[in-house]
Amino acid sequence: MDYWMFVPTRALADRHKPMPLVVMLHGCTQTAAEFAQGTRMNALAQRKGFAVLYPQQLASVDNNRCWHWHLRATQQGGGEVRWVVGAIHKVMRTLPIDASRVYIAGLSAGAALAQIVALRHPQLIAAVGLHSAPVFGTVDSRMGAFSAMQHGSSHSLAHAVHDMALSPEFPRMPAILLQGDADKVVRSVNLMQLAQQFRLVNHIDDAAQEPVPHEFAERLTGRSPRHAYQVLDYSLGRSTLVRVCRIKGLDHAWSGGDAQFRFNAAPGPDASLMMWNFFQMHRRVDSK
Repeated sequence: MDYWMFVPTRALADRHKPMPLVVMLHGCTQTAAEFAQGTRMNALAQRKGFAVLYPQQLASVDNNRCWHWHLRATQQGGGEVRWVVGAIHKVMRTLPIDASRVYIAGLSAGAALAQIVALRHPQLIAAVGLHSAPVFGTVDSRMGAFSAMQHGSSHSLAHAVHDMALSPEFPRMPAILLQGDADKVVRSVNLMQLAQQFRLVNHIDDAAQEPVPHEFAERLTGRSPRHAYQVLDYSLGRSTLVRVCRIKGLDHAWSGGDAQFRFNAAPGPDASLMMWNFFQMHRRVDSK
């Protein structure tokens, strides 16, 4: 598997200090380089001091460079999941990476694969960021994938995460979920179904009181225009484990990205920064 790396320029005294790693998985028809430019993640990584790994799907494997997240073998941790995890371990052997701060994020099909990597390798991944992601683990065919993207799952959401939710060895998996309510490719029903699955995985009781929504107004003028959006935080104790962001008027695109590149929308909120701010709250303290 091809992959690209971004390593921030650091002061000489800091060059050997372990740094966080964010793994970014592109969507269909995108390349790793386009995804990096569209999300502006490298500029953020330079400011904040973390490395970024961009795996790229081979055109010889899929003509549209789609990840095969809908295949049962992939959902069980095989196929492209092994490729991505292998790339992460290779980078960790060659760069000073803080093993407690490895995060993964993606858009659309890349988000679908990112959630599988996170849920199948929770000792490796400290938190996951999903933008415009389909519901997890409820299909096993390409046609089923299209159906889920449009309608969500008609099957039991709990069944797909049953083993993880009940396993005493499964650590919590913090997740930030972002979705545009005007998305016609992956409909926003997927957002709330994913939120329910991650609440189950993180043992956040469905019977618990719903959090108070935080509403952010639309901003049409100024240097940083943005869509209106709503944030819901689901927590255990003082730890926010699931953050759900619904963005008004956003179609199937990375929020706050570079609109020169397909599947990126210039108006905010800045999805890259929101993910990084969420990631910073979490470490995999039992990483090996």
